[in-house]
Amino acid sequence: MPELPEVEVVRRGLERYVVGATITSVSVLHPRPVRRDPRGPEGFATALTGRTVTAARRRGKYFWLPLDGGDALLGHLGMSGQMLVQPPEAPAERHLRVRFGLDRDTELRFVDQRMFGGLLYSAGGADLPPEIAHIARDPLDPALDDDELVRRVRRRAAGVKRLLLDQGLVSGVGNIYADEALWRARLHGERPGDRLSAAQVRLLLAEARAVMGAALDQGGTSFDSLYVDVNGSSGYFDRSLHVYGREGEPCHRCGTPVRRVAFMNRSSYFCPRCQPAPRRRSLR
Repeated sequence: MPELPEVEVVRRGLERYVVGATITSVSVLHPRPVRRDPRGPEGFATALTGRTVTAARRRGKYFWLPLDGGDALLGHLGMSGQMLVQPPEAPAERHLRVRFGLDRDTELRFVDQRMFGGLLYSAGGADLPPEIAHIARDPLDPALDDDELVRRVRRRAAGVKRLLLDQGLVSGVGNIYADEALWRARLHGERPGDRLSAAQVRLLLAEARAVMGAALDQGGTSFDSLYVDVNGSSGYFDRSLHVYGREGEPCHRCGTPVRRVAFMNRSSYFCPRCQPAPRRRSLR
């Protein structure tokens, strides 16, 4: 699934190529991507036609395009979604779902093979769509309150990786970057939040910012052709990963083979030497 750096790469592309453009037409080629819009495919298209994009914003893994009049086009890429800017004459992509005609002789296309992503017309959502108001700020958001996040993490008994993935606590940190940040901070993902010092939580937050910032500089992490920017280009950060996807390979720090364990229907990768498992709490 595209994570925060990949979505930020898309947001920057939209900011560059779409902001200031007027939507001249909307064609919903499959109803599933707009399934959460109560207007339905026709109402979705009607509400957006003739509107001008004024900005491109993001919170966590959600992005939105504020429109003139104070509304917004809200989107989530799901597992395989792409927002592509194409010339109108370009052949339709195999999994093209929604096509937006723009007054710049270009098209904005939502392509989604697996169709877990989606688009929504958000009334009054220009500043922050109400549909995602419950989503916490992310580590790259300058308005994130670090002190409050540290306090909230240290009040919880859940494993720290679960806390990193809790979108109500801090958004945008997905499975890949959680494993990488934990490796950098030398913390095991099962370490309970209430057994971490404030300094350890701050270090983990700093490492999450560092790894996601590095991924952003390289266009994100692309394990296959589905993760691309608005021009269809893949990122290269997968070449810089230290533990994720490297089961059995030597740790870049100590040489111990990287281990993989099941985690929430996914996988966790860690170095058993650099990231020792926590001792179980004693029962009285």
